Amino acid sequence: MKKRGNRREKIISKDKHGQVWVETVVYLLIAFVMMGLVLSFIKPKIEEMRDKTIIEQTVEVIKEIDSSIVTIGSPGNKRLLEIGVRKGTLNIDAENNAVIFEMESAYAYSEAGATIQSGNVEVTTQETARNYNIIIKRDFNQEYDLTYDNLQLPKALTKSPTAYNIYITNKGEGNPPSKIWIDFSLQ
Repeated sequence: MKKRGNRREKIISKDKHGQVWVETVVYLLIAFVMMGLVLSFIKPKIEEMRDKTIIEQTVEVIKEIDSSIVTIGSPGNKRLLEIGVRKGTLNIDAENNAVIFEMESAYAYSEAGATIQSGNVEVTTQETARNYNIIIKRDFNQEYDLTYDNLQLPKALTKSPTAYNIYITNKGEGNPPSKIWIDFSLQ
């Protein structure tokens, strides 16, 4: 009889041991589901905050480019700017004498379709299917003739882990002579 009682105790003991493992797995699954739910709500907010910061910093960078061009002085003067592009594309549009930054964003900088003026810089928000397209533009068409490497060609600076070293040079009279010729080049 001792064997029978002992055998029952072993079976009950194994059942309890197995139940502990099942409970552990269930609790882990519940914890993973809860973490997944929390992340699904928090991740979009983090992306919005990151995009907002990038947009605000880019507005300041384009204002810095504007300030460098306006204060460059006499022909032959050259300025070096370090410009980081973490997201989006910075376009030096020499054909239209403008500097334009574009990026797809989870953050709506303004109402869709609206343009906000920040000094000489225009910020436009366009709604897309999933997100927003943010366009930050400084138009130099009235005062300056922009070129890239002495040519009327556009240049796109894309996302890069390192900052771009951009030289801005006053070349003197532009085309037409009433404009000042400003040349962009990369180091």
